[in-house]
Amino acid sequence: MPRKLSRIAPEWWDYTTLEDDLINDAAKLSEKDLQELARPGFEVRFHDTLEDFYLAEALEYVESWRQATADNPAGICGPIGPTEQLPLVARLVNELEISLKNAHFWGMDEWYENEKEVSMEHPLSFEKADRELCFDRIREDLRPPEENLHFPKADVAPFRESWNGVRCVVMQGGQGDVKHWAFNDPFRREGYYADEPPSPAEYRKLATRIVELHPITLSQNARTSGGGNVTMVPQQAITVGPEETWQAERVSIWQAGTHDNPLGQRLTALMISKGIADSAVPMSLLADHPNVRFNYYRGGLGSCSVEMH
Repeated sequence: MPRKLSRIAPEWWDYTTLEDDLINDAAKLSEKDLQELARPGFEVRFHDTLEDFYLAEALEYVESWRQATADNPAGICGPIGPTEQLPLVARLVNELEISLKNAHFWGMDEWYENEKEVSMEHPLSFEKADRELCFDRIREDLRPPEENLHFPKADVAPFRESWNGVRCVVMQGGQGDVKHWAFNDPFRREGYYADEPPSPAEYRKLATRIVELHPITLSQNARTSGGGNVTMVPQQAITVGPEETWQAERVSIWQAGTHDNPLGQRLTALMISKGIADSAVPMSLLADHPNVRFNYYRGGLGSCSVEMH
């Protein structure tokens, strides 16, 4: 029997092409149920306040960078979305006087427009946000060397090569409305993938690349960063891929309730816990990663009960 068409964008794959039973099971999960989804290789943590949530996220930077030595350089791959942790990272590094001379950082993604990455003049530039919110705020004598800061560009080769010989202790991420990490979006429903999305094994082979963004992603980024102005959001991006993700020793996903919705926060946890990997729900592919941690803000978990507004 063919898969359902998307309720949102019929020419694309996304979570609405899943069987209703799985979606309904996810919608029923309580906070206690979510905690009980933890298993070896999949940890579920809750934070009572946003202060604790973002401080814990910032501390993952410190945890990663403190492991870096001249003989064993190490670093973290971090997102834009959320961004609230970034000024805290700079504050911690400065206050604790942590030298980052052997530390590395990889930006997860960047917008792509007019056949190149956007410049830092673009209002939505991710590199601009990382630098202004974090690295420019770190004391100059403590900052990582410029060559240790890796941001994706249209020529992805240098970024991909930067992962060689450096430990990625943690890859952080948020979860988008389309259930992606970074911009690992579902595929269009066309050609070879007209009837079935890519297999998990196929999708897992993808490395840093230029991608076309799902309509849900365009709408979300307009909502969270552009006041709802979809016309300012580029339709393509450069994103870190599963290949690099599986080089990270831990994948740490942060759900504050401001990016994905109550159903999404439950659905991917259920699929990862139960080993249900489906590339229409890219986050679910982390079911096969050996060390995944979901971090929730308790107040942002919400409910899937029906409320008319």
